[in-house]
Amino acid sequence: MQPDSSPRISRTVIWLMAIISGLVVANNYYNQPLLALISNDLKISESAAGKISVLTQLGYAAGLLLIVPLGDKFLRKKLILIDLLLVFASLLWMAFASQLWMLYAASLLIGTTSVIPQLFVPIAAELSSDEERSGNIGLVMSGLLLGILLSRFIGGIVGELWGWRAMFGIAAGIMILVWIAVYKMLPEIQPNFRGTYKELMRSVAYLAKSQPILQLASFRGAMAFGSMCALFTTLVFHMEKPPFNAGSSVVGSFGLAGAVGALAAAKVGQLQKYLDLNRIIFYSLLVVLGSWAFTYFAGETYWGLIAGVILVDLGVQSSHIMNQTNYFLIKSNAVNRLNTVYMVSYFIGGSLGTWTASIAWQQAQWAGVCFVGTTMGLSALIAHLLFCRKISLN
Repeated sequence: MQPDSSPRISRTVIWLMAIISGLVVANNYYNQPLLALISNDLKISESAAGKISVLTQLGYAAGLLLIVPLGDKFLRKKLILIDLLLVFASLLWMAFASQLWMLYAASLLIGTTSVIPQLFVPIAAELSSDEERSGNIGLVMSGLLLGILLSRFIGGIVGELWGWRAMFGIAAGIMILVWIAVYKMLPEIQPNFRGTYKELMRSVAYLAKSQPILQLASFRGAMAFGSMCALFTTLVFHMEKPPFNAGSSVVGSFGLAGAVGALAAAKVGQLQKYLDLNRIIFYSLLVVLGSWAFTYFAGETYWGLIAGVILVDLGVQSSHIMNQTNYFLIKSNAVNRLNTVYMVSYFIGGSLGTWTASIAWQQAQWAGVCFVGTTMGLSALIAHLLFCRKISLN
């Protein structure tokens, strides 16, 4: 995976990347518990407000495609520092946006620039030993997922106390602190690609076409993440109605429940001592499917929704870590480009889940959302069962 002379990464830097991953990726998810507040403030429909989440995720996919491969071509620390300034500017625009088109444009830019965690994951993979790789990836990814989950909790509380704009202003301030931490502590890593940007992007396309392990991991990841996004994007609309009649802070607090699943999934790499990687992914996807049984059949109760949130986060995060461990085993120095293919697919899947769940909510309310989530989880499981053994044999 890396030459023997490659430096080993310290535990302190791994923890730093985990914390920063959570703080940066949170920018993409503060909006989810705030959609109802934005809808009421700008007097727009729930469907129009829901497009804010869709555009943020599509922006993230664009950033993964256009920015993350540059980690193989340029000094990563410098790239991250420049990108953080763009994140800061995008968050400020969101905080002061006065029209719907401005919110849409700022959301797209927030997603596009908040891709720094996906520059960290290849660093963790590239500078880790074979024994430490899945554990280090798991720690960074757990920081990322905790950021996703806790951002909903924090966003909901801040939105209810001070309004939705305050959350984006606070997030902009946090990015200044992150910039300082990266500047002082992140090690520099030399680039390994000497060609043009056009050649770099062609190599991304080549990897997507030529690596079956990467293709299967990308589809599994996209469908699983889409399943989770279907739940979280529409949860705020479900819970503001009877029997809950809950505000944004209550909805955001479900992020704390999801954090339980995220923390548990951080240890999934240790299961490789007892089970092979494909079997761990199989069980993880079963957990994703099982979560929807609670979400649908007990969806009018707090305990049912909490169980569903914990399980969907556990299943999605576990399969995600194992997917990344799987394709980082490919013998290649194109670690950022491998990660680009997977993560672009991942967030396109998230956008698809958000978009189809929004439509399903309009047409069939909570039952429609549960159908979307279950279908995406089942698609991931079927693809895994059909192709994992065949690919492993090849």
